[in-house]
Amino acid sequence: MSDTLFNKPLELHTTNIPGLVWLDLPVNGDNRGWFQEKWQRAKMVEKGLPDFGPIQNNMSFNEKAGVTRGVHAEPWDKYVSVGTGRIFGAWVDLREGESFGQVFTLEVDPSKAVYVPRGVGNAFQVLEDQTLYSYLVNDHWSADGDYAFLNLADSVSDITWPINLKDAVLSDKDKVHPELSGVTPIKARKILVTGANGQLGKALQIEFPDAEFVDRSTFDISDTSTWGDRNWRQYSTIINAAAYTKVDAAETPEGKVDAWKANATAVKELALLANENNLTLIHVSSDYVFDGTQETHTEDESFSPLGVYGQTKAAGDITVATVPKHYIVRTSWVVGDGNNFVRTMEKLAKDGVDPAVVDDQFGRPSFTEDIAKGIKHLLESGVPFGTYNLSNDGPVVSWRDLAKAVFEATGNDPKRVGAQTTAEFIAKRLKSDSTVSPRPQQSSLRLEKIKKEGFSPRSWEKALNTYLTEQSD
Repeated sequence: MSDTLFNKPLELHTTNIPGLVWLDLPVNGDNRGWFQEKWQRAKMVEKGLPDFGPIQNNMSFNEKAGVTRGVHAEPWDKYVSVGTGRIFGAWVDLREGESFGQVFTLEVDPSKAVYVPRGVGNAFQVLEDQTLYSYLVNDHWSADGDYAFLNLADSVSDITWPINLKDAVLSDKDKVHPELSGVTPIKARKILVTGANGQLGKALQIEFPDAEFVDRSTFDISDTSTWGDRNWRQYSTIINAAAYTKVDAAETPEGKVDAWKANATAVKELALLANENNLTLIHVSSDYVFDGTQETHTEDESFSPLGVYGQTKAAGDITVATVPKHYIVRTSWVVGDGNNFVRTMEKLAKDGVDPAVVDDQFGRPSFTEDIAKGIKHLLESGVPFGTYNLSNDGPVVSWRDLAKAVFEATGNDPKRVGAQTTAEFIAKRLKSDSTVSPRPQQSSLRLEKIKKEGFSPRSWEKALNTYLTEQSD
């Protein structure tokens, strides 16, 4: 190896193909030869390389210059390097999207490496005899994988090979691959959304129309035997919108078991799955993980749940936080397409019923339209992983205030909404032999963190008016 390749610093370089990057690799040499760290996860991730989780190392020894292989796009990411010799590398984006057909070329010797995202076609031509070509991948070969192939002589890509392809050594298969116009683009890794039929699940279907949605009948998060034999390496993200949400029923012997199974044990299994397959896990949390003694809640407040439901949600949060790529989205007073407080108040107003509503619990609604948009922002903008509060903005109000706003927005007299304390509410429920869970008095979530990362939810008043108008259409 030439002395000019020694002692270069580790450096990452972007290219015209999204996600395709190459690195200058330090080479330490002396009169005995040289030593090099071909793959050093911590250092390279710090420089900006994706933490792609390689699970297999492949090598291709090429006896003579002129050997040419490709263009192959596989359903995995790869990290390409050279042990000895030199290659001319060519990469063509064969992924579905605006960058389809983009080309990048680079001469690679032992002082360089290239990270090739899933779906980007990879090809190389050997420039020196005895060249050892190596690549790490983060999935095993599978017969049912999503593959694409491009002809090395494709006229649109118009790759200028150093050695004319007429004089190169090609396999028979590589000679007959299609031109770019005949290539079926490789689709992006899939997003799996649980809880498809819930209030949030329905809103997520609007924001993520191409995701795979599952409900309890097809994918019960509490029963791993229903998860099927999916190739999880072909997924990028799990959005867990499924949960046990019967706050009062969770206090019963049967409800306790179901709540812990869905909100804690199942979430642990999802976290293990995400860790094993390098997935992003997005998990929806609740203000019930707090006791409500603080006037407002920040993301780093210590857990202090009052009831079983809150305890199980806190346990799930703790587990999700062990996943390197995770977002915990903490909400309060969820309102969407389904049974909820706003819809109940709307019906009571219409039916001429004058309710008595708790006036000593405070918070802000979280409309599922805004939660779904916030989740999409977190996922697509690449903000730092962690926990984010996500409710609607606007003034903090009591449940009674919210009920009065519903009455007023639907053309009814808000004075019809009476008041009762939490203690009075609980006493009435207990008289009817109902089980009641304790509630946090203060549920207001601070929103500064998610706003700082570029997402500002609507005020709940504006969201409420839109919601009620849409419901009446």
